[in-house]
Amino acid sequence: MQTPPHRAGHVAVIGRPNVGKSTLVNALVGAKISITSNRPQTTRHRVLGIATFPEGQILLLDTPGIHREQKRAMNRLMNRAARGALEGVDAGLLVVVAGRWDDEDGLAYDTLRAAGVPVVLVVNQVDRIKDKTALLPYLARVSNGRDFAGVHPVSALKGRGLQDLVKTVLALLPEQAALYAEDEITDRSQRFLAGEMVREQLMRQLGDELPYATTVEIERFEVDDALLRIGAVIWVERPGQKGIVIGKGGERLREIGSRSRLQMEKLFDSKVFLETWVRVREGWSDDEAALKALGYE
Repeated sequence: MQTPPHRAGHVAVIGRPNVGKSTLVNALVGAKISITSNRPQTTRHRVLGIATFPEGQILLLDTPGIHREQKRAMNRLMNRAARGALEGVDAGLLVVVAGRWDDEDGLAYDTLRAAGVPVVLVVNQVDRIKDKTALLPYLARVSNGRDFAGVHPVSALKGRGLQDLVKTVLALLPEQAALYAEDEITDRSQRFLAGEMVREQLMRQLGDELPYATTVEIERFEVDDALLRIGAVIWVERPGQKGIVIGKGGERLREIGSRSRLQMEKLFDSKVFLETWVRVREGWSDDEAALKALGYE
């Protein structure tokens, strides 16, 4: 029998905020390269996840959620990052939450179609729907009048339905050799990933509004034999926010640092010595020059 051709290519992962795009990318890659939380707009950067299979290699571009509101420079930047991810891709995954379709889902679909690439609909979180028969009319309604190269109900969190999704995506990619080595999982540096691990804990542990007024800058990243020495600055926008991040007696900051360190050690497979500081930079999230200085694209 003839061996199927090896395929490889770039695939943009698009959708409105909080549909599980990063969870899907991590599940396909088999490692945590994109941070996750239950808050919208956790992803602020474009992150490449490299998913390698015997049949081919899928280069997944995880993107910030596309949304209509663009009141602040941060929101405008995230929308530009999501749209910029479509340049030169071979296909797109439109990720939605099972049972839901709103204007922002439609905006994400229109953005993919305007890029002229095949669109695969990924209906995530199907494990939350008890009556699976309700999925059929939903899928029919969402597919009506829209051109999808495939429709796949999945649970990214539980890893269900991903094998069939991979087959569909690989079939859309060009025949070519792998573009990255088999053991590579992202093109992002350890320094970048360390900052994201700290920001993930900010998203998970702070109140409803404060996480969006924070960002993380890695000020020091040194390799000391088998130890990584990392210094992370947590930037806030107002002096009053500094005390909230630090917490009573420094308790919250220690918890953020401890959880971040454990995540880094798992991902980097190395012991980590992590120091964290909280500093104020007023209005950074609405200042494009400040955003660029802090590493935002």
